Amino acid sequence: MAENDRYFFDRYGLTPADLERYLAQALSDGGDYADLYFEHTTSSSLLVDESLVKMAMEGISMGCGVRVVAGDQTGYAYTDDLEPEKILKAAKIAARIASGPASVSTVGLSTLHSPNNLYPVASPSTDRALRDKLELVRRADVAARGYDPRIAQVRVSYADQVRHVLLAGSDGRIVTDFQPLVRLNVFVIAQEDEKRQSGSHGGGGRVGLEFFQGEKDPEHFAREAARQAIVQLGAKDAPAGEMEVVLGPGWPGILLHEAVGHGLEADFNRKGISAFTGKIGKQVASPLCTVVDDGTIPARRGSLNVDDEGQPTQKTVLIENGILRGYLQDKVSADLMKATRTGNGRRQSYEHIPMPRMTNTYMLAGQDDPEEIIRSVKRGLYAVQFGGGQVDITSGKFVFSASEAYLIEDGRITAPIRGATLIGDGPTVLTNVTAVGNNLELDPGIGTCGKDGQSVPVGVGVPTIKISRLTVGGTAPRALQSFT
Repeated sequence: MAENDRYFFDRYGLTPADLERYLAQALSDGGDYADLYFEHTTSSSLLVDESLVKMAMEGISMGCGVRVVAGDQTGYAYTDDLEPEKILKAAKIAARIASGPASVSTVGLSTLHSPNNLYPVASPSTDRALRDKLELVRRADVAARGYDPRIAQVRVSYADQVRHVLLAGSDGRIVTDFQPLVRLNVFVIAQEDEKRQSGSHGGGGRVGLEFFQGEKDPEHFAREAARQAIVQLGAKDAPAGEMEVVLGPGWPGILLHEAVGHGLEADFNRKGISAFTGKIGKQVASPLCTVVDDGTIPARRGSLNVDDEGQPTQKTVLIENGILRGYLQDKVSADLMKATRTGNGRRQSYEHIPMPRMTNTYMLAGQDDPEEIIRSVKRGLYAVQFGGGQVDITSGKFVFSASEAYLIEDGRITAPIRGATLIGDGPTVLTNVTAVGNNLELDPGIGTCGKDGQSVPVGVGVPTIKISRLTVGGTAPRALQSFT
């Protein structure tokens, strides 16, 4: 075994015999399947606000979650104490919650190594001194403040973690993984007279601190955040009404993630509550659209060697040339739907039950020239960055705020606008895609997705795309709304 593969065996004296005993307890009241999820996470975080260190933390968390599955019923319990009697107690509780016919027993366990190494980090960030991380944060603070005298406030945050996991299942598998994660984020406020506007940018991934030594250094993220805020100082109020909308490449893929991706998670579909339920093999989008979820992209924030059920991640085609091909599956949904697991069983920590979740979700590049896409729009909106949003999974309806957007007039990008919101529903938006650029970009490594109270790191991406009709909610007075 490699050093990381032996982490729990060497650090906590865990043995395969212990794992078999815990699994036997988990299945003592019956059930179809049981598994154990051991986790040890080392983390650190920093916050500099007003050029002062407002927060600096380092911490360690550990625990074990025990899951028992009986049909469509799941029992789950966890402990933050890795002493054998505590794990046995958690296993007994999970067994009682999901008691069922005693149909399986544990088998001899054998180690399964991760098939890929998607994050070859020479020196984990958690092994580096806090002063090295603080230097990155201070550099970003200085760069943002030096961008323009109108930058009035800067807040820079940094967070990292290294997670060691071990999963053992009653199917005989033992899977181990080592999961690094780093993120730097810069938030600024610009002020001119009475006007105040904000900008935000950041990046990271399953990398070490060396990530910030190249083109993506702290100054890069700081300048981009400051640029966004300064641009917004001169922005006009957004028009309102139905119009053509062009999404820029990269981070605008968050709209695809929220408006479409969640609706393609298997649990929503086996329960019959997604707008995409029962539509496999049917046309759900423009033939120009191919959407994939890929957990195997090296070093990306949403990537994993194995998911949180021990299944290798993969590239899953969800929509191909507008045809719905499948859903994102975890073990429970795949078993109940008699489908193949896709490596999308994810959880926030050992305290949480796994469920189908996205990894890196994006639309493949098309054939269109991005500049030609802009030139094809007589009057419309060009959305470059997005802020918050909300989605109704059942209907697919969404509302998103565009934090950076511009008018398109006679085929040219003109004035920046503020206060624009995009309103629609995922399936309709995809059918209204009339051009897909050849410039696919992924986000810089900042995405975090929430579902049922759990947060996990994800990635998004999209090329430049044109949507022929989309409702824009704006703030401009009616007389200024020339696009309605």
